[in-house]
Amino acid sequence: MGRFIQIVEVGPRDGLQNEKAVLEPAVRADLVRRLEAAGAKRIEAVSFVHPRYVPQMAGAEEVMAALPRQPERSRIGLVLNGKGYDRALATGVDEVNVSVAATDGFGLKNQGLAVKDQLGMLADIVARRHNAEASEGAPSLSAMISCVWGCPFDGEVSVDQVADMVGAIAAMGVREIGLADTIGAGDPWAVTRKVEAARAAAPGATLRLHFHDTRNTGLANAYAGVQAGIDVLDASVGGVGGCPFAPGATGNIATEDLVYMLERGGFQTGYDLDALIETARWIGQAIGRPAPSALSRAGGFPPS
Repeated sequence: MGRFIQIVEVGPRDGLQNEKAVLEPAVRADLVRRLEAAGAKRIEAVSFVHPRYVPQMAGAEEVMAALPRQPERSRIGLVLNGKGYDRALATGVDEVNVSVAATDGFGLKNQGLAVKDQLGMLADIVARRHNAEASEGAPSLSAMISCVWGCPFDGEVSVDQVADMVGAIAAMGVREIGLADTIGAGDPWAVTRKVEAARAAAPGATLRLHFHDTRNTGLANAYAGVQAGIDVLDASVGGVGGCPFAPGATGNIATEDLVYMLERGGFQTGYDLDALIETARWIGQAIGRPAPSALSRAGGFPPS
């Protein structure tokens, strides 16, 4: 085997945004540094949302100011609209990830925009980047579609809904498109179906998968994605996190649990498992509760 699977670490953003504890920007920057020391090359470090809605993400500019650019490291900022994009550009993030929803219900709740309007918002950002900003070293751009496997407000999401949205985003020229199971409703067979449909709709795009373990299917879904040919997966150290706009949407799959599964299976990830476990335990102390991941409790095998 030996196939490399890129794991995008989302703990500093998606991991912390749903926790009761509000960590200072300096602590969040420290988390990024610890994760990079453990092998993370791409980290969703900040979210440019209004602190009134997500106070856990306040001070994104301070977090980025504490993280000078590093070679072969990419810090990603999540944005929900054009104002967020402006803030991201001002901080010098390496990548911008634009969040859009597969359903009107979640889009209206999360961003105040129906699907059609979200796509228009994304098209405006893409046009800005391709025109005036491309010559000035603008950050790379990706899009993440939330609620691909189910919406807390609109219910089931069809394969055709997902394929149509992926096709529309690919037609804008977005090179990396993420599919997110925001409420942890997916199953491995549905993962296979929607990955196949997304690939057919955007054969030239890189697909990235983002799973939550709300219903204990997260690692099985990640396995299904890898078996379907996906090479980029999101995960959150310690398995912390969730979505504040999706009732009951608990943590992401844990980075250390995913690394353990993949490396036991002969894949490469580039992470130091012991350092990840140590970081998971550290972030558990910082948020005031034990990290929910399996490896933060049991450790790896064989023991170091």
